[in-house]
Amino acid sequence: MRALLAGVAALALTAIPATAQDTAERPAVEEQIGGGGRPVGANWARSPVIAQHGMAATAHPLATQIALDVLKDGGSAVDAAIAANAALGLMEPTGNGIGGDLFAIIYDPATGELHGINGSGRSPRNQTLAQLREKLGEAEALPPYGALPITVPGTVDAWFAMHERFGRRSMAANLAPTISYAREGHPIAPVIGMYLARSLKAYSAREDQFDFSNARKVWFADGNAPEAGEIFRNPDLADTLEAIARDGRNAFYDGALTDGMIDYLQAQGSAFTRADFAAHRSEWVEPACADYKDGYELCELPPNSQGFAALQMVNILKNIDLSQWERGSPEALHYMVEAKRLAYADVARFYADPDFAALPAQLLGEDYGAERFKLIDPAKATPEFQPGKIEVAPKLEGEGDTTYLTVVDGDGMMVSLIQSNYRGMGGGLVAPGIGFMFQDRGELFSLDPAHPNAYEPGKRPFHTIIPAFVKKDGQPYMTLGLMGGGMQPQGHVQVLVNIVDYGMNLQEAGDAARFNHDGGRQPTEALAGPSADPLGTLYVEPGIPAESIAQLRAMGHTVEVVDNGIMFGGYQAIARDPATGVLTGATEMRKDGQASGY
Repeated sequence: MRALLAGVAALALTAIPATAQDTAERPAVEEQIGGGGRPVGANWARSPVIAQHGMAATAHPLATQIALDVLKDGGSAVDAAIAANAALGLMEPTGNGIGGDLFAIIYDPATGELHGINGSGRSPRNQTLAQLREKLGEAEALPPYGALPITVPGTVDAWFAMHERFGRRSMAANLAPTISYAREGHPIAPVIGMYLARSLKAYSAREDQFDFSNARKVWFADGNAPEAGEIFRNPDLADTLEAIARDGRNAFYDGALTDGMIDYLQAQGSAFTRADFAAHRSEWVEPACADYKDGYELCELPPNSQGFAALQMVNILKNIDLSQWERGSPEALHYMVEAKRLAYADVARFYADPDFAALPAQLLGEDYGAERFKLIDPAKATPEFQPGKIEVAPKLEGEGDTTYLTVVDGDGMMVSLIQSNYRGMGGGLVAPGIGFMFQDRGELFSLDPAHPNAYEPGKRPFHTIIPAFVKKDGQPYMTLGLMGGGMQPQGHVQVLVNIVDYGMNLQEAGDAARFNHDGGRQPTEALAGPSADPLGTLYVEPGIPAESIAQLRAMGHTVEVVDNGIMFGGYQAIARDPATGVLTGATEMRKDGQASGY
């Protein structure tokens, strides 16, 4: 274990933003000096946060503070999560917003039950695959921008569904802090500022292919992206949230706001009608759990999300004792990567909207996991894994821009919530005066009519965003999430392994170097023919020991080292001691976030 900690101690530091002149004249901080030491725990991590009465962990310190204020004012964990999510839509528009979708797992201490909510939206009900293909012309996939990849934004309805069941304060009170920040302004955080600059560059390169004018007015009015420390205001979003606070969910789905959105989308070539928005409803779903070891169970939401991929990985990895090797060893990494590849072969073949294609129950069976484990060659990477041979009547892996937050209140209600516009800030389109961007989630539909994830009218696409929950000895124990497209299931499992097999605390489990395996079959591909990238690429952070990287390459893995942290996700977690109620929280060093309690 100590050798592992020494190996991971090489984790790259995040340099404090400097002026262009400073950057040109000085070497990066990590080239000048290494990290310091700690009296307790790994040198490359910091202490987890410990509190008793309530806790929140989000990707922005101001959102975390808003959540705590709501808890102190008597709000439930759901109230606080909604308030924090609204704030993140303003403060972290590169990761989420009310133009996107939402998934959550909620533990209700009053009943002792886990509840899942699927707040994802559907495609236009009056547009067929043939009509969509005609609009796409020669394109072989849906684009990540413009009107065609937009699905109905599900976040606002999910807020109201959760609030109706578990809220204590009014929705107007929950949205008030964000409305105030939107009008009065807030300072841009460093990592978010970097993502805003990346987004402007990416959208500008395609600006001739869709309407980016309204987005420019909201976020890039002077031609530049807001920088860290700059005060940013979004009065259009304040107006939108005020209408929602005043008139409820119908303000968004069946009111004047709806008319403005539909008129704009239709002018951009969308097939959406007002009826598509008015008909939208979130769905309460049942989470499923898989035993790992030592009493730990990982719980995830069913498709159309990819959460069950993490459960499949758990069912594969429980057949080997990873702790016999050090965490950064080639052996441990090899088994985890191959388990990911096996699970994702099934993801690409079977995961889709369950209203259109039921998921085979065998996929979550322990026996099936054991059979899949037998396909792993301990000495080398398998060139290509096929999906399981199951009789049934799905680019996933790109960087997904998402936010994850978690809140636990003094009564023991626990909320694990993830929300996203998908790739980038969304599809680039902003209707006049609304202050938020529409998601591009429909990019994940397949155009193969034989595929379970094929585009159909009124259908939800395959989804990457997943919240997680962990039980210990049958009791509610931990909320967990890790942002970032196809990184998410493999990130959930890596954190769980860090805690269970290697004894890391909550903060160390997130700070430790990660891998992100990218490639293999995709939920967007046609079923026929070979995968375009069967082996894929194993991306690792600098904390993975060099000798392990060399051995993985010798075993046949294609390995690349990436040192900026971007593709490895954004982690938050809160654990609750069932005996004392004491809360332990952790947040992501790769983001601007904060865990805090009282």
